[in-house]
Amino acid sequence: MPMPPAPARIALTRQISSAIERCELTYVQRAPIDIGRARKQHQDYEQLLRRLGCQVETLPEEPELPDSVFVEDTAIVLEEAAVITRPGSPSRRPETPSIAGALARYRKLLRIEAPGTLDGGDVLRIGRTLYVGTSGRSNPEAIEQLTALLAPLGYLVRPVAVRGCLHLKTAVTQVAEGRLLINPNWVDRADFAGMRYVEVDGAEPFGANAGLIDDQVIYPASHPRTAERLQRLGIPVHIVDMSETEKAEGGVTCCSLLFSAAGA
Repeated sequence: MPMPPAPARIALTRQISSAIERCELTYVQRAPIDIGRARKQHQDYEQLLRRLGCQVETLPEEPELPDSVFVEDTAIVLEEAAVITRPGSPSRRPETPSIAGALARYRKLLRIEAPGTLDGGDVLRIGRTLYVGTSGRSNPEAIEQLTALLAPLGYLVRPVAVRGCLHLKTAVTQVAEGRLLINPNWVDRADFAGMRYVEVDGAEPFGANAGLIDDQVIYPASHPRTAERLQRLGIPVHIVDMSETEKAEGGVTCCSLLFSAAGA
């Protein structure tokens, strides 16, 4: 019998930590997190990734690492290599070894070193350009290192000022070819020349984080007005409830690392 085709895309995720209520918070007030509900929502999120064509690889829980479900912050995965970050919060740096071990099966590994700090949530890739937020978690030293690491691979790294929110991708994400979903109060349109924009609804300032897979968008149930704006533009939107991880200052992009199985 012929072998089934290999999956085109991997989604690396991690089970939610039983310590998630001790998560780091910066712009969100602490609220009780229902861990059972959080885990069910995360399973639904993983199932949606599967429906959109991803092979989901789930790492086991890290019970002593509260924020470890947010795997996006630990790495930047490109076709040619994976950059293991050095998260801005010291409590999150122990998350990276297991991520590096999982990614080493697919990519050669590059690393951000001290004194650089970089969260993957601050990195928005559009084509061969990586926009990197200068936030409270990512510093100029890391951006310089990333520039030097990726220049030989043909990538351009551009710093972007972020204000009022945790990460660049809290303020802006891509939702279609040439189109960004943006909160203009937290990041400037001028930093993304040549793009078209959809602004979040004014009542939904945290609504700019969306996950794009091919031409499909994963979007949180907590921002229905902004979701309607996307749908009116003909953008296919798949709604998922992320209410419990949102209490830990997470978004839909935070909970997975998406990359092609084959690489370059």
